[in-house]
Amino acid sequence: MQVVGYHRKSSSNDVVVSTLPLYRSAPPLEVRLEDFELFAMDRLRVLKGISDGLSRGKKPEEMEKLVMDLWKASMRHPQATEDVNKDNISHFVLRLVYCRTEELRKWFLSMETALFRYRFHVESSQAQRALMSEFNLPYKAVSNAEFESVEDKLRQVARSMGQTLPIADAIFYKVPFEEVPELVAGHRVFIHKGHAYVAMNQVVSLVVTQFRSHLSKALILTNRKWTFTIREQEKDRLTPIVEALCTSYLGPDYSQPKDFAEISIKDIDQIAKTSFPLCMRHLFEKVREDHHLKHGGRMQLGLFLKGVGLKVDDALAFWKAEFAQKVGAERFDKEYAYNIRHNYGREGKRTDYTPYSCQKVILSTPGVGDHHGCPYRHFSEENLRAALARMGVGSRIVEDVIDKARNRHYQLACTLTFEAGHGSSCDAGVNHPNQYFIESQKILQSKNGSVA
Repeated sequence: MQVVGYHRKSSSNDVVVSTLPLYRSAPPLEVRLEDFELFAMDRLRVLKGISDGLSRGKKPEEMEKLVMDLWKASMRHPQATEDVNKDNISHFVLRLVYCRTEELRKWFLSMETALFRYRFHVESSQAQRALMSEFNLPYKAVSNAEFESVEDKLRQVARSMGQTLPIADAIFYKVPFEEVPELVAGHRVFIHKGHAYVAMNQVVSLVVTQFRSHLSKALILTNRKWTFTIREQEKDRLTPIVEALCTSYLGPDYSQPKDFAEISIKDIDQIAKTSFPLCMRHLFEKVREDHHLKHGGRMQLGLFLKGVGLKVDDALAFWKAEFAQKVGAERFDKEYAYNIRHNYGREGKRTDYTPYSCQKVILSTPGVGDHHGCPYRHFSEENLRAALARMGVGSRIVEDVIDKARNRHYQLACTLTFEAGHGSSCDAGVNHPNQYFIESQKILQSKNGSVA
C-alpha cells in the first residue's frame, strides 16, 4: 500500500511530516480477516473513550490528554511502520460499520471529528500548514501591512480570552465569518466586513469543518455502496462482522458471575430493587406484573440474571412460576424452557451466551408490546421521570438525568441514576448492566457488612 503522508520543507531543509490521514480513499490493501476486526475494535475503544470523556464534561486540555493516551494504548501497531496502515484500515472498517443508519452515522461523524481535532491540535505549526494545503483551503495569510492595521483589535480579542497576541512570526488567515461559527459564537475572533481573522492556533476550526463535511458526504456514499452492493456480496464473510461491530462490548466478560457466586429466588425481589439497573428492573417488574415477556425481553433479562448468578434450575423455576400463570405449565415446558436452557449452554450448540452490554441494549429496537431496550433512550420523558421517581431519585437529579438522556448520553444518565441511588460516585461510568449490579452489591456490602 502506498501511504499518503503530508510534508512541507522547513527553512532548515528538514522535512516536516504528519501521519494524520485525511481518509479520502480506502487503502488498496489486502487485510487479514482477524486484523479487519481487531483494528476496528481498537479504534472503537478510542472513539468510545472520547464519547465518554465528552459526555462527562471533561475540559479541552483533559480531553486532549485523554485522546492521546487512548491512541497510544490502542492504536499503536507492534511494527511502528504499520501505524499509519492500521489508522487507515480501522477508519474505513468503522466507516462501513457506522454508515448503515442515521443514528450510527451521527455518532461516528461526531467522534471521528473530535478525534481529528485533537490529533491536529498536537501537530507542529508547519505540519498544520501542510495539512491545510492538502485541503486546498482558499485562504491566504494576512499580509504584514494588513496585520498592522488590525493589530490593536486582535490584541483586544486576545486579552478578552486571557491570552497575549503572538507577535513573532504571527500568522493570521482572513476567512468568511460563517465558516468558523464556533469561533464567532465564542467571541474568539475579530470580525471586520464579514471576515474573521483566524490565528494559526485557531485554524483547527477551519480544517475540522472541512474534515467533517467530507466525512459526512462520504458516509452517505458508503451507505449506498453497502446497501446496494457490499452487504449482499459479503453476506458470508464481512457482513456478519460489520453488523456485529457497532454493538461490540469492549469491557470485562460477564457471562459467568464473578464477585457474587449466586443469587437465590427468595432474594431476587429485594436485590432487584437495590441493585438492578433501570433497564433490568423495568423488565423484572413487567414479568412480575404481566407474567410474560416477549422474546427480546426474555433474552435481555434472562442473560442478565444468568450473569449475576441465577443458576439454570432456579432460572427455570423463576420463569415457569411467572409464565405458568398466563400460559400454563405444559405450554411453558414446550415453548419456553428450551430457550432458557439454551442460554445457559445446555442445549443446541452448547454456547455459553453472554449478557447484553449497554451498547447492545441501547441499539435494540423494541416494538409495540416490547419492554426491552434502554429506558433512557426508549422511554418518553414522562415515563422516565415516573420510573426514576419510583427508584427514589431526587427531583434535581431527575432533571440532570433527563437532560443527559435528551442529549443521547444514555450511559451517563444511567451513571447519574446509579450515583444518586448509592450515594457514591462511579468514575468509570456504567458500560454494562451486570457491571451496575456488581458495583451496587460492592457498595451495599461495604455499608451493611453483607450483600444486600
